[in-house]
Amino acid sequence: MKKVYSICLGILAFGFITTKAENTDTTKIWKKGAVAGLNLSQTSLTNWQGGGQNSLAVNAIFSGFTNYKKGRNVWDNTLDLAYGLLQQGKSDVIKSDDKIDFNSKYGRYAFKHWYYTGLVNFKSQMAPGYNYPNDSVVISRFLAPAYILASIGLDYKPNDYFSMYISPITQKTTLVMDDKLNALGAFGVDTGKTSRSEFGGYVRMQFAKDIFTNVNFKTKLELFSNYMNNPQNIDVNWECLLSMKVNKYISATVSTQLVYDDDIKIAVDSNNDGLADKIGPRVQFKEVLGIGLSYKF
Repeated sequence: MKKVYSICLGILAFGFITTKAENTDTTKIWKKGAVAGLNLSQTSLTNWQGGGQNSLAVNAIFSGFTNYKKGRNVWDNTLDLAYGLLQQGKSDVIKSDDKIDFNSKYGRYAFKHWYYTGLVNFKSQMAPGYNYPNDSVVISRFLAPAYILASIGLDYKPNDYFSMYISPITQKTTLVMDDKLNALGAFGVDTGKTSRSEFGGYVRMQFAKDIFTNVNFKTKLELFSNYMNNPQNIDVNWECLLSMKVNKYISATVSTQLVYDDDIKIAVDSNNDGLADKIGPRVQFKEVLGIGLSYKF
């Protein structure tokens, strides 16, 4: 059932990113755009003396924006989605990537390039994640965890491709809407509870621009400090996406994500004996490289 579920999500992702969106705006107060890609990788071996396994990997990404600017008002919206599937040999299909990241930011002109701004951000994932190779233990799923951030502050926007948002008043809520994960106290939420709220300061910097012909670079850095508990331990989320077009439909993408959250405890095997002997916050890093179908609109 898990295999069928993963394959269905993959098919839905493919259908979504290969559908061209119609831009019906006839004015210049709205700016819209997106990059969507489907990357495939396959290895097939027959009587191969060097050894190895057959493998198939599919990774879909979508990064879009809709921005409004008129008079003293600006409203920026972004949506980033990613989903990946991997199969090696005769093993079941497993998930290799999964992300939902929606951001909405409304501002009103204050002075020069600064705007009084309110921001809402939502992060989660689409499908269950398992403690592979044990696919009977769920370690995450949709809304477990989910992160909701709401804040007010000042946004510095000197041009269309860079912004720096600074907020001294921010509430960060972590949701764990799963009974088994609640019982474990996962993701920093107390045992038996479904949410945890933090109050602190938040900084978000974004850059998105064509840096060369047919080469687009997008990066986002988010920093959060909890005023009430170890404010010196700053949560970090840094994402980069480099998109390089070969022609209208073929492209290469490289995406990376670095995460540090002091409330997320990760078990590690420090002496390589097969048993976890330490637990604590760790730097998390993910990199995805793909060559395949792409469409920019």
